[in-house]
Amino acid sequence: MKKVKIITDSCSDLSMELLEKYDIDYAKMNTVFEGKTSKALLSWTKEEVHDFYNIMRGGNRITTTQVPVEEFMEIFTKYLKEDYDIVYIACSSKQSGSVNTANVVAKKLKSTYPDSKIICIDSLNASLGEGMLAIKASDLARLGLTAEEIAEVITNSRKTVNEYCTVHSLDALRRAGRVKGPAAFFGNLMGVKPIIIADYNGEQAAFKKVKGRQNSFKEIVALLKESIVSPEEQTIYLAHADCSEEEVSALKELIKKEIPAKDICTLYIGPIIGASIGPDAIGIWGYGKDVTYKAGE
Repeated sequence: MKKVKIITDSCSDLSMELLEKYDIDYAKMNTVFEGKTSKALLSWTKEEVHDFYNIMRGGNRITTTQVPVEEFMEIFTKYLKEDYDIVYIACSSKQSGSVNTANVVAKKLKSTYPDSKIICIDSLNASLGEGMLAIKASDLARLGLTAEEIAEVITNSRKTVNEYCTVHSLDALRRAGRVKGPAAFFGNLMGVKPIIIADYNGEQAAFKKVKGRQNSFKEIVALLKESIVSPEEQTIYLAHADCSEEEVSALKELIKKEIPAKDICTLYIGPIIGASIGPDAIGIWGYGKDVTYKAGE
């Protein structure tokens, strides 16, 4: 039976430490600023994170591209040559066309590697929601499951990922066309803070709104507390877009107080998601009840 390599992409927001720990590779998207295209690396330092978000704080827009065909060709071929089957866990197709590109490349490579499999999965999530599924897939690969068996479990797990995120401003999300639902239009009024989730269809949706930054922290923790299943058996992921250490610590302490999780892992929101969501966004993720909310309904 062939070994299985798990591949994700820049939208997963996994740190290099986690990528190495779980033996996950990632296909790189690109950011574009002032005409310069750069690979969206997840290996950035604290200083690079701060510089990136300060560009946006200055009123500038950073745009992004999906994973290029050449990148998929390179990363898939690398592991096919090493006789791996591949499971690629992609950013939600509602937010990136990368999974479609990957499928096209996988079909092209089939003629050269007829005995190998490349299974491309639309995660219906982004950021750590996507990253969590990649970690789960890695655990399954280490247990010896086949690519098809891993794909089945991950596909059935997509809507058990619960995301709750809050932002200072919806300006970046609105410019990028990332937020669905009428609440998006009221997020910047009178200090109202929207709560963003990954909905049933994989859209980033403005789920509800609360007044004030601290109340938004309390709300996302309350929502995860209500929806999470068996928290004592799992890690809660906390990711932020260059928030202050005080804010990150405060949210982490609130989680510890309210949810008996096995662990809390703190990470940065990476350059692709960050370019859309903007500075000072912060979110938490865990496995829980099935997501049923559909924006616009």
